[in-house]
Amino acid sequence: MKTRFVLASRSPRRSELLEQLGFDFDVIPSQVDENCVQKETPQGQVIRLAEDKAQDVGRQFPNRWTIAADTVVYVDDFILGKPKNAEEAFEMLSRLSGREHFVLTGFSVHHFEKERGDHQAVQTAVKVKSLTPVEMKWYVSTGEPFDKAGGYAIQGIGSFMIESIRGSYTNVVGLPLCELIQMLTRLGAITLSETGFQITG
Repeated sequence: MKTRFVLASRSPRRSELLEQLGFDFDVIPSQVDENCVQKETPQGQVIRLAEDKAQDVGRQFPNRWTIAADTVVYVDDFILGKPKNAEEAFEMLSRLSGREHFVLTGFSVHHFEKERGDHQAVQTAVKVKSLTPVEMKWYVSTGEPFDKAGGYAIQGIGSFMIESIRGSYTNVVGLPLCELIQMLTRLGAITLSETGFQITG
């Protein structure tokens, strides 16, 4: 068990991204309250929540590497959460239509016995094409927006409305893999051999 990561997230997208790399990990969702703090910047929020989640779960498994993350979508410094109903989803899509917005992910890696850890925030700019009311109503009717920050999934049906991306694609999915691998390597959490990534104990 010591050679498996702990992923402090219930996001299936993050699990899928780590599985693509061949990582061995256990999913242990954090119980951290994800409410916003007044006057907190988007970057401040994602870093704080990623760190809180890593602390919450990582201290339960001090002899293992814990990965935690938090993602927000924002436009004009206004954070778009996960829509609670069709009306909210339609409103979010209307706000994003024809504009560039930003996806920001904070991630945190910790190993408490080794007293090693770090955190980082990665931002990607995403341009959505001009959406018609029919397109937005149809997309909302698919049900895909409801558990997604910003009300869309770039890796799913929502890909039809993405005009361009500046930055990390996997960041928009939920976890910036390039930057995560760089951090894990720097911290000594992984090594790469001909057979793939190996997790250190």
